[in-house]
Amino acid sequence: MTQLLRLQNFTVSADGYGAGTGQSLERPFGHADPRELMAWALATASFPGPTGPGATRGLDDRLAGDFHHGIGAEIMGRHKFGPQRGPWADHDWQGWWGDEPPFRTPVFVLTHHPRPSFTLGATTFHFVGGDPPEVLAQARAAAGGLDVRLGGGAETVRAFLDADLVDTLHVVVSPVVLGAGSRLWESPDVLDDRFHHDVVPSPSGVVHHLLWRR
Repeated sequence: MTQLLRLQNFTVSADGYGAGTGQSLERPFGHADPRELMAWALATASFPGPTGPGATRGLDDRLAGDFHHGIGAEIMGRHKFGPQRGPWADHDWQGWWGDEPPFRTPVFVLTHHPRPSFTLGATTFHFVGGDPPEVLAQARAAAGGLDVRLGGGAETVRAFLDADLVDTLHVVVSPVVLGAGSRLWESPDVLDDRFHHDVVPSPSGVVHHLLWRR
């Protein structure tokens, strides 16, 4: 059985940035406002976390709801876990994700600095070094035969794309313009030489880009 490496629900600005500059503990997305960048997902009934009575159940909800389907592990960059740089100064702080992180799988956090694994709810965070093929092999071994989700940020996604390891991508282009930050691409067609590419506009104003290997 083939275990795919899947990028899902990864949202970028109209100019291709997945996050802004100046990331801090208080601002995980830097100067970008996540309520604007991620508005399409926050409005859906399927987005992890509480939703109000007006939550949408259309196209955006259908794609957001695929977040957990068939996933047995996640790989994320260190700056999706937290804002620290360099050696870990505070092991008591356990990331932005609260006591019940939404992943509910083993999560492999890329870092050059070792840190003990720990579990919050149904999620276990492992802190690993190595190049993309080595990390993917670890994640696949932990995924129980299911697929592996590539969680981001943009630099991590580009590293796995450069290593030709990504099988499918779902990238959401928001109408927000950031001007600077962590960039996934300059144009959505940059991967068309390697991937089939469907473009699906949503009534919410975002555009869903669905890519899969040629």
